[in-house]
Amino acid sequence: MKEQDSTIRKSKIQDYLKGIPFLDNEHLILVVSELWSLAMTRPDDEELLSLGLFQCMTVLMNKAIHDRSWLLKHQNIYIPYYAAHIVGSYTMKRADSAARAVDSGVVQPLLELLRGEMSWVEQRVAVRALGHLASYEKTFEAVAVYEEEVVELALNLAISCLENVYREFVEVKDGRERVRYHCNLLTRGAGGAEMEGRKAEEWASQLQCWSIHLLNCFAVKERCLHLICKRGFLEKLCGVWGGLANQASPGGIGLIRILCHTRIGRESISKSKNVIENLCNVSRSSDEWQYMGIDCLLLLLKDVDSRHNVIDSAALCLVDLVELKNLGNRRSLGDSITRALLHDYKKTKIKNGDINVQRSLEEIWLLKVERRRREKLMSRERIEERRMMVKLIKQQGNHHFLVGHVGEAISKYDEALEICPLKHRSERMIVYSKRAHCHLFLRDGDAAIRDATRALCLSSPPNSHDMSLWIRAQAYDMKGMAKESLMDCIVFMNVCIRSGGGSGLRILYYVVRMICKQMEKTWLFREARIKIKEEAEIQVKKCKNYGSGLSTIMEEPCVVRDGIGKKKIERVINGISNKTV
Repeated sequence: MKEQDSTIRKSKIQDYLKGIPFLDNEHLILVVSELWSLAMTRPDDEELLSLGLFQCMTVLMNKAIHDRSWLLKHQNIYIPYYAAHIVGSYTMKRADSAARAVDSGVVQPLLELLRGEMSWVEQRVAVRALGHLASYEKTFEAVAVYEEEVVELALNLAISCLENVYREFVEVKDGRERVRYHCNLLTRGAGGAEMEGRKAEEWASQLQCWSIHLLNCFAVKERCLHLICKRGFLEKLCGVWGGLANQASPGGIGLIRILCHTRIGRESISKSKNVIENLCNVSRSSDEWQYMGIDCLLLLLKDVDSRHNVIDSAALCLVDLVELKNLGNRRSLGDSITRALLHDYKKTKIKNGDINVQRSLEEIWLLKVERRRREKLMSRERIEERRMMVKLIKQQGNHHFLVGHVGEAISKYDEALEICPLKHRSERMIVYSKRAHCHLFLRDGDAAIRDATRALCLSSPPNSHDMSLWIRAQAYDMKGMAKESLMDCIVFMNVCIRSGGGSGLRILYYVVRMICKQMEKTWLFREARIKIKEEAEIQVKKCKNYGSGLSTIMEEPCVVRDGIGKKKIERVINGISNKTV
């Protein structure tokens, strides 16, 4: 590698790469790990690729899959992980590198690893590499040769990988009983069981999100939609998010948005109340992928075939977002929402029988059409007079709230909002926030969420009003919506830190407590832990029921000597339970 003469260097490197698969000693892992380091630090370096690196990695992966005796020699167990990782790193950003990899035959061994020929650790790097290959026009068809199998495998990984990782690794509390090479790969040999558990959580999230990315590559080309759009999968997909450990990935919402651009996708999504409810929750959250939830609902509303299935839920959610101006690179988003909801408003008014939906659409019409039209005709003096009246009424509402007359305070805030000019957004934001506080005090979580969301839409930038975030976080907690509460708490903390303290350390202390509570509820492996615990309880009951029906030793007193006999019996029973599971 350090040879100055490029002709000599290339010749030597090419010969050495050809010989790497035939190394039969401890040096092999050192060479491959060094190649992995180069792939991580210099992924745009074409020299190694032109000299046969991908062919070398293909041979090593095939050897690991088909020659178990070789795999278990020396430290060869690490080879397939590093080889697949190297392929993924070099194909991450360059289509020509991906084409070279495909020509070198990497797809077949990567598919074998994806099938689970080794473990979840190798599946993670295999799905990463295949996702890169499937994302380029040049190399998509090479992966699509196995499209149904690849999609099925990715679907299964996306919904089952967390449970698998928890069962096989995280649940094993004793670090000495965990698969040793997994531990070494996770922490590079530095860190105990706790660090291994944290890294396993991060890798499991990546495995799930990269599986969804691979599905994205097929969905965007409208391939295998009959598999991806199965109702059971779509409903599980809603619960997939990158989490705090993998914030760069939109998780399930990204795939749902792609599906909403297809006719089959919109038809399938619009028929699932759970999916629509999840989209509404994302749309009214401070999640950075909020705009994706709104995009999905707008796409569904604009389609005449799916509109009637989603209008009931979407209207009740999007009515709170009509005063939203810009969100990321989306401009005048509130106006887009208004147009989508009020499309054929008169006809909808006649046909739709849901009184709450009618009320929401009427509210949007009055606010965004009739009231805007009236205020355009108002004189500057009249608008200033109304602004002063709002201040006075708001003070009266504040007084009512302080003395405990919460109902009267809500009435005053209603009155203030009715006359407050639409262009005075900061004043309207404060009144909405105060009314949300009243609803929270009365333990009306839904109303508190509605008003806090409206306040956050009026803030500049959106979702930046500290007290509205904290009020909505508490309301979401009241409703058992842990993820949405967690997001609001985190954004609230960031706003307080940027503004230099917010409401003081006392509030921040309570926010930290709330964050800890919601992190426990949204833990990546929470569902897997609950499921395994329930299975264990059922198994224990079966064992007890089996034992109680026998008139033998199990019903007689257990003679324990020095406290040893009882422990041995417990270990035997536990061993039987584990084997049965």
